Amino acid sequence: MRKIEEINAAIAIERGILLNHPLYHKINNVYGLQKFMEGHVYAVWDFMSLLKALQQRLTCITVPWFASPFPTTRYLINEIVLAEESDEYIDGRRLSHFEMYLDAMESLEADTTMLQSFLLQVRVSDNILHTIDKSDLPLKIKEFLSFTFHVIINGKTHEIAAAFTFGREDLIPDMFTSILTEIQTNFPHSNLEKLIYYFERHIELDADEHGPLAMKMILELCEDDDEKWQEVIAISKTALEKRKLLWDAIEESL
Repeated sequence: MRKIEEINAAIAIERGILLNHPLYHKINNVYGLQKFMEGHVYAVWDFMSLLKALQQRLTCITVPWFASPFPTTRYLINEIVLAEESDEYIDGRRLSHFEMYLDAMESLEADTTMLQSFLLQVRVSDNILHTIDKSDLPLKIKEFLSFTFHVIINGKTHEIAAAFTFGREDLIPDMFTSILTEIQTNFPHSNLEKLIYYFERHIELDADEHGPLAMKMILELCEDDDEKWQEVIAISKTALEKRKLLWDAIEESL
């Protein structure tokens, strides 16, 4: 795991900036929480495209079927897809985490109008990067989404895995723990049951299961290739920088 430790050391500054972002301390009323969710939902949504890109490259989704050459990694991907697309919700239904998040937004009366309009544009588009660029989304959210899909379209498999692991999966437990603490402190009487369930489910899955498996994926994809490890560091740094832009955009909306 020495290589993983080297990556964590290389991205420590970017990760620290994100985990200590002033946004967390500005979510101190219901309006602030609504604005947070209205921005963060784009990260909940585009995460699934990173995951699906990895599923396409690292498992077999074609017919006739052949076993992929990455047995540990295909288990990781299939495990995460199952949880992210069909997890058990607070009421016993099977929903994707994105659908859970939308339901939590509705329970707190957060506005999904811009998101739904954007997703309708994406659904009929044949060029996601063009659609993002021409959308009415705030500039920094556009930059965040454009990076994600640029990596998906143009990145090597280990680069997509790096954006997924160090820009998302490895970050979520610490980040959501901070937000959850703020929420429980400031809104003890608000209708937060669904949102807290979503956060706690992510903390449970990512810290205990998906995070460690994602590290094994990086190790399996990069092995002893120094060039791949350097590319992983570069993509991971940029992923964290783009995530900060999303947090900046949310802070500016408050």
